[in-house]
Amino acid sequence: MFGDSVSVTAYLRRRLKDPVVVLTVRATVAATLSYAVALQLSSEPAPLTAPLTALLVVQVTLYSTLTTSIRRVNSVVVGVLIAIGFSSVMGLSWWSLGLIILASLTIGQFVRVDEFVNEVAISAMLVLGVTRLATQAWDRVLETLIGAGVGLLFNLVFAPPVWVDTAGESIEDLARRARHLLLRIAEELGGPTPVEQAAARLHEARKLDQAIADVDGALRQAEDSLRLNPRISEGLLSRLVLRTGLDTLEICVVVVRVLARSLTDLAKRRGEDERLFPPDVALALEELLTHIGGALVSFAVLVSTQVSSNAEEAEDRLAAELSAAWASRERVAQMLLRRVQEHPEAWQLHGSLLAEIDRILDELDLEHRGRRLMEELDRASVANRERFTRLGRFRRFARGEG
Repeated sequence: MFGDSVSVTAYLRRRLKDPVVVLTVRATVAATLSYAVALQLSSEPAPLTAPLTALLVVQVTLYSTLTTSIRRVNSVVVGVLIAIGFSSVMGLSWWSLGLIILASLTIGQFVRVDEFVNEVAISAMLVLGVTRLATQAWDRVLETLIGAGVGLLFNLVFAPPVWVDTAGESIEDLARRARHLLLRIAEELGGPTPVEQAAARLHEARKLDQAIADVDGALRQAEDSLRLNPRISEGLLSRLVLRTGLDTLEICVVVVRVLARSLTDLAKRRGEDERLFPPDVALALEELLTHIGGALVSFAVLVSTQVSSNAEEAEDRLAAELSAAWASRERVAQMLLRRVQEHPEAWQLHGSLLAEIDRILDELDLEHRGRRLMEELDRASVANRERFTRLGRFRRFARGEG
């Protein structure tokens, strides 16, 4: 009974951390508050534009909320201005409606409202179709400003969660899936491997390629949650650590797919009952792929760990796995060399297999990662300096000094 209550509590805690649940609760509260405020400030009896705007602008991160609010308000104001301009020269008819929709969608492409292009046309149509044009138009703008303002203020007062842990879990899950695939490949190297079986492993590797897009989405959400967040003092470093980590894992996953392709080609050269490798070579390769899989997971844990002590522990595990992998790689290279001397027709596939393993180990190397991270930090620092330089020039221009 106690174990069941603990599991239910753990499940509820995970669900409450789910971005979909968080967004649902936050959007509902913000929309309700915006409607209550609009009832007091707008002359409309049912100012539904305010809660609609709040629903659209409240996102799971403060940065997304701010940018969405700007685009939403911009789209509504542009639509209202278009409607006022058209109403001064023509009334509402089928051809004027088509013309205003065409004009709104066209202008919307140039005012940088992104996904709210249709909102420009919607605002123009709604305002054009009312009798109290001026009052209705500016009431709609007011309600939009209320909804956007309440949504933004809600996210400022009740800061959204930081989704770094979620992104880190996605990165670790990707690494573990790659490790499991390597282990399954390793287990099949010593026995007869039909082409269909090898092709199935290649299909699994291609699925990992597709999973990278999901991890990238979680990482973009984490990056947005770090921007403009008052609770985060080192957002840039956290973003770069996660982003460069995912880039490295993406390269490794691609190489795993190429490795699976090489083994599939090797299986085609063999008969249905012939082993891919002799027992001693297969055993050494299994040990090597096991160490590589462990290194992938250790690397993912390293880039997703925020606590310094845990990061040092993860770095030590990664260094140990890489050291063992390189030692296994040398033994495999000597065995494959002797094998190629006996059967030179397979030298190309054996050579490509070693090259793919070397690429993964090089990408996971701690010194390589350190250099990559420093390069990204330098690039970000240069970009920030250029941004502040442009801002300073604009301020001097605004004061009439330049």
